[in-house]
Amino acid sequence: MLLGVLVAALLPSGGAATAAAERERWDTRVLATVQSPGYPAFVHAHPNGRVYGGTYSNLLGDSIRSRVFEWTRAGTLVRSWTVPGQDLAGEQGVQVATSDARGRLVVLEKSRSRVLMLDTRTGRFSTYATIPDLPTCAPGARPDGTCTPNVIDGPAIPNYAAWGRGGVLYVTDYGQAVVWRVPPGGGKAEAWFADPRLDGTEFGTAGLQMAPGHRALLLTQQSSIDGPQATQGKLYRLSIRSDGRPGGLRALWTSLPGDLPDGFGIARSGRIYVANAGLSNQLVVLSPDGQEIERFPELPLTGENGSEIPFDTPSNATFVGHRVLVANQSFAGNTDHHAILDVHVGEPGVPVWIPRSAGR
Repeated sequence: MLLGVLVAALLPSGGAATAAAERERWDTRVLATVQSPGYPAFVHAHPNGRVYGGTYSNLLGDSIRSRVFEWTRAGTLVRSWTVPGQDLAGEQGVQVATSDARGRLVVLEKSRSRVLMLDTRTGRFSTYATIPDLPTCAPGARPDGTCTPNVIDGPAIPNYAAWGRGGVLYVTDYGQAVVWRVPPGGGKAEAWFADPRLDGTEFGTAGLQMAPGHRALLLTQQSSIDGPQATQGKLYRLSIRSDGRPGGLRALWTSLPGDLPDGFGIARSGRIYVANAGLSNQLVVLSPDGQEIERFPELPLTGENGSEIPFDTPSNATFVGHRVLVANQSFAGNTDHHAILDVHVGEPGVPVWIPRSAGR
């Protein structure tokens, strides 16, 4: 990897772009390995040119505080921060979901269900919002924001986030079948959209992005009771009405059993690259209307991608130029697989939308 960086630096103007163009589609390399406590989940490509990732839950359990890492886009580790105030008696983990208009990182913290802001200039964390733990709705009751439609009562688990118009922040809840709305500037989170179709029992609502045009959210459901098999996940489109209220929820794509679709990236072509964190260990490419186009690798299960580290619980697909960066979470605990992988896809992505009012 270092040799590639040096060669790119010595190339004449335009040479780096030529070198990138020479990579074949799906050429996969290790951008960086992830240090203890490991289990990387999601990669955020910051407008400042750096990439950030957080460490998530250890299935076997530990009492190590989570960390946020900063790398250059060439994979050099620059610095890291340890997350304060976590409850280490249970599961802990963080995802760097996005950043705000001031450049602060939006960090979703699992153990206390918090939305944190990290100012990378000072290293200071601050609480932007807390996601409430809702009771389970009574049988036959319609979810009204005061209860969770989950059949099994689970804790609040903020999982992914996306900015909306006016500086609101939408947050998926992996444990409660809810999409939360945090008001501009932070504060009390509102259960903006709750629906039984977001009940994934053990594997809930995950990836979230604002769709191009900023009038709808795209979100993934790792498993779903909405369908013939609960182990099939979904990609949904959730429209946003002109008055800011949620509109209709429409399934664009249904996964294969056990895929567990997680984070995703949107190409300028409209194609959607989804990381399947389940048994298949694949990236799947969808058309803008949700038709499945291809999978990489073609064969499921092994995750063999041509690099020295196979896909092992790939958790996202974040566009950086003509490649996607994938957090290799290795949920089952192979620490040698804890890495950020660089996958050349040969087309550019849509930049994640960060409005000027974000975080103000």
